[in-house]
Amino acid sequence: MQLWIGLGNPGAKYAGNRHNIGFMALDRIAEDHGFAPWRAKFQGQLSEGKLGREKVILLKPETFMNLSGQSVGEAMRFYKLSPADVMVFHDELDLAPGKCRVKQGGGHAGHNGLRSIHQHIGADYGRVRLGIGHPGHKDRVAGYVLSDFAKADQDWLDDLLRGISDGAAKLASGDSGKFLNAVALRVAPPRSSGGNNKTKPDAPATPEPAKQADNRSPMEKLMDKFK
Repeated sequence: MQLWIGLGNPGAKYAGNRHNIGFMALDRIAEDHGFAPWRAKFQGQLSEGKLGREKVILLKPETFMNLSGQSVGEAMRFYKLSPADVMVFHDELDLAPGKCRVKQGGGHAGHNGLRSIHQHIGADYGRVRLGIGHPGHKDRVAGYVLSDFAKADQDWLDDLLRGISDGAAKLASGDSGKFLNAVALRVAPPRSSGGNNKTKPDAPATPEPAKQADNRSPMEKLMDKFK
């Protein structure tokens, strides 16, 4: 059994925030893979289902971001899981928008949700880092993460969430490489023309000129040969 955590803040006011991309990822997984309806438990919203052969518990803490660890710790103790069984989906300022990375253990890099989880279960849990980009200056970070994704972000955001759902079973099986491949196929799909194609992919084929019917008599054709 695995416990997957999506980080965010509860309520409609925050639903579209960059800080809530962890909630968005779990919502897409639950919807696409036929998980049970969300229900209130462990100071959050919980849904259960299977990804491949693995039973997975999805949990969205509703304690607000900086107290997320309370909810995570309560659920982990109830199911008698270790930090190695926990995977946290969270926004990542240090990755470009649409980028995705998987990491096991490590620091919290100042992320309030991760900081709280560290305090309750330690640092040895997995993370799926979802890039949202950086506003450029640390003084703008709080306003940036608590603002909604822009309209211009919607295409890559949808591709990223679809890719996460596509690869969810691979992540559950422990194959983070195939999970990341599934994400990449959505976010940066391969071009239709392969790299080994010697012709220029963007150059349209030159149509052959249409052949005109030859209505000359056999004698006229023969005479043309001696001209």
